[in-house]
Amino acid sequence: MTDVMPSSAKTVLLAMAVVIVIGNDGHKRVVATDMFTSMNDIQRGLMTQKTIAKDLKTYIEKETQRITDLQRVADELEQRSSDALANVDSYLGNPVHAYLLIKKFSVDWNNNVRDFINTKNTEDFLQYLASCRGSLPTKDDLFGSAMALLRLQDVYDLSTSKIARGLIEGAPLSAAMTADDCFQLGTIAYFRDDHYHAVLWLTEALEVDSREREKTSSRSQILDFLSYSLWKQGNVWHAYNYTLEWLQLDPGHERAMNNLRSYESAIRESEALMRQAVNPSEVQLRNQRKKADYRATTDYDNYERLCRGEKTQVIANSHLLTCQYRRHHPMFFINPLKEEVIHLNPRVVLYHEIATNAEINRIKEVATPKLHRSGVFQLSENDNPYTEYRTSKSAWVASEEDPEGYLASLNRKAMALSNLTLDTAELLQVLNYGIGGQYEPHHDFARPSEISTFEDWRGNRIATVLYYLSDVQAGGGTAFNLIGLHSPPRKGSCVLWYNLLRNGEGDYLTQHAGCPVLIGNKWVVTKWFHAKGQEFSRPCSLSPDE
Repeated sequence: MTDVMPSSAKTVLLAMAVVIVIGNDGHKRVVATDMFTSMNDIQRGLMTQKTIAKDLKTYIEKETQRITDLQRVADELEQRSSDALANVDSYLGNPVHAYLLIKKFSVDWNNNVRDFINTKNTEDFLQYLASCRGSLPTKDDLFGSAMALLRLQDVYDLSTSKIARGLIEGAPLSAAMTADDCFQLGTIAYFRDDHYHAVLWLTEALEVDSREREKTSSRSQILDFLSYSLWKQGNVWHAYNYTLEWLQLDPGHERAMNNLRSYESAIRESEALMRQAVNPSEVQLRNQRKKADYRATTDYDNYERLCRGEKTQVIANSHLLTCQYRRHHPMFFINPLKEEVIHLNPRVVLYHEIATNAEINRIKEVATPKLHRSGVFQLSENDNPYTEYRTSKSAWVASEEDPEGYLASLNRKAMALSNLTLDTAELLQVLNYGIGGQYEPHHDFARPSEISTFEDWRGNRIATVLYYLSDVQAGGGTAFNLIGLHSPPRKGSCVLWYNLLRNGEGDYLTQHAGCPVLIGNKWVVTKWFHAKGQEFSRPCSLSPDE
């Protein structure tokens, strides 16, 4: 038995367009220009749609006037023809009538009627729409946003039926999804061989279809996809029953009959399935979520649990965690840092209200025109850094791009609170996350096999300062999945941690992730400090293991 991919659905599998950019570190990255990866781009697309709606109304007004004028000409022609045909000899016997008739078709037709019919309004408007395509969502964005919605469903354990009804806790009520909306989402999963999500959304499509008065999708087509996905998930009886329903709607469908025979054969060959034949309608549905190997781990499960706000382990020595004002640098003598130590080993520190609104607004203003799809470091030219586990848009910005000094201020603050030099640090990297934007568990430092990632004069990444530039209503936190720590985004705050031990080796406990954004618009800026030049700022200890 084989499943045949309808040509109309193949569009969801189009390859995404990519461009090559050079990062601040000199490495080439292949990045996609997808709108769904940045909420800022989606907002720009929304403004474009608003403009198009206004221009469309203008076009309709012009077309309405054109049709009105054309109707008037048609009425005049009809009246003249009726008058003439009532008594042709008498009418044409009048030389004035004859002259006007000839003029109407030789001059007036060319000057008026042909212009009304061969209008340039439509051609011009279609050209205008084509020029707007770059600011509007594409089929690739549909694909990306669908994947984001499925990702949010998994990470935050969201009910399929509630999502379809527009019920997401903490979010404004959205329009309910139609059967076709659910069907399209299910088929996108289907063609990715993700039959877990296909079963969820195609089943929901059936439920919605049964309630719809004005049908938006073909029930037989839903049953076609659903029955096969159920079979792939090991639900032979369910696939068999849905195929029977499919054949009731579409008798004689060749693939449905072939599939039915295959299901019947599978049932006859299995003693367990034959025993279920007594009451097949009560057979329990199986639909296990299948994960990639790197996701089928306890560490990854802990990442998702932390994003949901669950506790994964007891924080060691939590009674020693402190909050205090810090004046360890002259910059903070008058306005001390509001420091909160949120983990001891590795040491992770949260600084409250450190970035001002003026600094935040300015860095977003400078970065916005430069945003491009975020990539990851390449170990070879053959590696594709465009990945699903990182969905955001980013931009590198230098202090020199801001004559007013706000970007330089953020750099100085990062330098002062970390007590590290900026000589080998990277530029500020601004990130804006899109629908379900995330960065799955990773380390900021380069492991021994990746040491060529950074130039020799920089060395490895010794520390990370992560500024939060926006509040996020739900999701979007930073999860340290190996130590059970979760830091929610708070506008104006920043988190600091050291990626390397004092001996220069990577601290693997600093593995962290950006949780998917469930509700809101997440902006962050990262400052990475490197090991070279920090010998006196953060010297080695007497222990080789530290």
